[in-house]
Amino acid sequence: MSAAVRAGWSRGWIELRQSFTNGADLWAHFFWPILMLAALFWLRDSEFASSGLLLGTLALPSVLGMNVALGMVNMSQQLTADREDGTLLRAKATPYGMVGYLVGTVVSVAGVLVTDLLIFLVPGIFLVGGVALEGAGAWLTLLWVLVLGLVAALPAGAVLGSLFVSPRGQGLITLPLLGLIAISGIFYPVAALPGWVQGVAQVFPFYWMGLGMRSALLPDAAVAVELGGSWRHLETAGVLGVWAVVGLLVAPVVLRRMARRESGSVLAERRERALRRLG
Repeated sequence: MSAAVRAGWSRGWIELRQSFTNGADLWAHFFWPILMLAALFWLRDSEFASSGLLLGTLALPSVLGMNVALGMVNMSQQLTADREDGTLLRAKATPYGMVGYLVGTVVSVAGVLVTDLLIFLVPGIFLVGGVALEGAGAWLTLLWVLVLGLVAALPAGAVLGSLFVSPRGQGLITLPLLGLIAISGIFYPVAALPGWVQGVAQVFPFYWMGLGMRSALLPDAAVAVELGGSWRHLETAGVLGVWAVVGLLVAPVVLRRMARRESGSVLAERRERALRRLG
């Protein structure tokens, strides 16, 4: 199994490096960060109520948390695409192939996410100002929120990806996830939303990823606009930890079931249906 893990790790890094030499992948790397930077530019001079805090400053760390949460969508899309083109079937046919496949996919998706975060964060700091990533504590908070957020998001994305047999079905989960992100305080503090919306937002990891990022990147005065006037690090770790544990327990089960259903005849039938749709 160790050989499969090493092979998966190597495959993930190769895919990540190749994404910087492919035009379509480069477009994907820069399009979303540029779009979010444009939103920050638009919000940079807007003040939230009478707090003295600018919406652009509040939104920057929230967008970082949102991007980590979108790893759930990226993982789901990657898994569905690999099942569609036969990559998953080829992995299943080799000893410990599924282990190597999953390691490689996690490395690739996580690497892309971290890269995109840096592409957004560096210019974003200069664009809006007011960011206070100072001291070892802030860096440590940023690190554990990022790592725990990825561990919470990627297994959940794998579970969602196992539910759909074609990329066309991804829209069924992408739109609801974007809706949840919209009510999770990314571009406007969740404290200003109705109470029932706040309750829904706090069930899912998106709000907590944004809150954790804000606690690392914003000055202490910014906590005044948060729910309860606190950064709630313990609750953040608890909710993200629960999502991570549940995902890590459920994902291997559903992925094994999905792999067992894959066969050459199933893949051929899937391709035939796709050709009929194109025809």
